[in-house]
Amino acid sequence: MSEGDGTITWRQIWHDTSALHTRVQARWLCEEASGAFGEEFDEVLDLPVTERSVGHLDAMLARLRTGEPLQYVLGHWSFRHLDLLVDRRVLIPRPETEWVAEVALQLAATMPRPCRCADLGTGSGALGLSLLHELPRGAAEVWLTDLDSDALDVARANAAGIGIAGAGARFGLGSWWAALPADLRGTFSLVVSNPPYIADDDPAVEPAVRDWEPARALYAGADGLHAVRAVAAGAGEWLAPGGWLVLEIGTGQGQAVHALLEAAGLRDVEVRPDLAGHDRVALARR
Repeated sequence: MSEGDGTITWRQIWHDTSALHTRVQARWLCEEASGAFGEEFDEVLDLPVTERSVGHLDAMLARLRTGEPLQYVLGHWSFRHLDLLVDRRVLIPRPETEWVAEVALQLAATMPRPCRCADLGTGSGALGLSLLHELPRGAAEVWLTDLDSDALDVARANAAGIGIAGAGARFGLGSWWAALPADLRGTFSLVVSNPPYIADDDPAVEPAVRDWEPARALYAGADGLHAVRAVAAGAGEWLAPGGWLVLEIGTGQGQAVHALLEAAGLRDVEVRPDLAGHDRVALARR
């Protein structure tokens, strides 16, 4: 981009940026640089661009040229009905995980209220905060846990960002079930998790994922199931009688995860595909 001199409009900047990225992505970048989003951006299209805004856009474009994912460059990303803060401390929320949230919400809607829930390995808070945001106010208490304090800081910020609904969020630092207060054993009606499930040497991982997203949230041993085993092992102890566990899993892991959940003593085990037909959601109950 050229230096802003008060004569270039946002319409022209958007057009020029579209030559480097898709028109939709260019608009997102221009909205971020202008501070005007949605209909507000339409209203400023023919207004002059300031040097400060051009500098902001140039800085974002420079980061994209290094291969940094667009979501981190923008600093936020949508997940269902939420706009979540995201940066390199947490995974980028993905459409596949929205399907996991949908299954969890369907189950939560059938439970007596208030129900106690947990989102283990929460990262940005996408799953747990979706429960709080989409269930009726006061219907759930949701524990958001993570082994990484930096990730938990992101989840706290996102909980604050959803307003009054975020008052139902509780936070725990630690590995899986160990992050929860001991006196809550056997009381959770619903536990959701998007644990790491990629094998350590998986060659199919895209460079942008491998180089930029936190490895601890991606990789889980030689078969990608180390974290799933840990979550499954504690489910019978921490879930309330009849309580549900809902996990995101990787493509092709359905049979192995089904066996792990059954071996952990859980029942009504089921693996559901995502919209592309891939293994995606494993669920079971105590």
